[in-house]
Amino acid sequence: MATMCRRTDPRDPRDLLSVALSRATEPSSDFDLNDDAHLLANVKTRPAGVLCAVEDLGGVPHVILTKRSSRLKHHPGQIAFPGGKQDPGDADPIAAALREADEEIGLPPSHVEVLGTLPKHRTVTAFQVTPVIACVTAPFVARPEPGEVEEIFRVPLAHVLDRRNYSIQSRRWQNSMRHYFTVPWGPYYIWGATARMLRVLAEAVEVGQ
Repeated sequence: MATMCRRTDPRDPRDLLSVALSRATEPSSDFDLNDDAHLLANVKTRPAGVLCAVEDLGGVPHVILTKRSSRLKHHPGQIAFPGGKQDPGDADPIAAALREADEEIGLPPSHVEVLGTLPKHRTVTAFQVTPVIACVTAPFVARPEPGEVEEIFRVPLAHVLDRRNYSIQSRRWQNSMRHYFTVPWGPYYIWGATARMLRVLAEAVEVGQ
């Protein structure tokens, strides 16, 4: 059972994250550590939204993440936020993120307080992703959607907000070497777009400390 993200002291994650959101102004992308952004200069992007939901577990704020199904077309088996592309029925990327979180992990929109959004992140697969930062406000039972989510897990917020936990690594993709951020946690290899968006949040938090 997840519990709510509570206002317990001056380090309350709502206040910390809200201030950080006001500082994060520069968009990010999968190309930030690479020099090939020009290859997609004329490629039309598709809007998407992901939910960075913070919940309180025993007085310690955690971020909810998923391991994607290996059967998915985009980013199979990778660590990701709940979320996905914006459908015609979604009012905006925030609505898409909330809908997808409900479908993928069983988190009802009524149990979420949206604090704001980070600048958009462009992926190498041509998605323009809006990271939605939010707090879980009521208990819910996490339920992975079998076709999309292999596993749901939590990472302490403090871990992903500490820039010392990040490293830059590389691997070969489509005949070229690509560099990317990682922020591992236990057995979970958090990398790529998810790590880059978390890094943006970490940088914004650090500016105010």
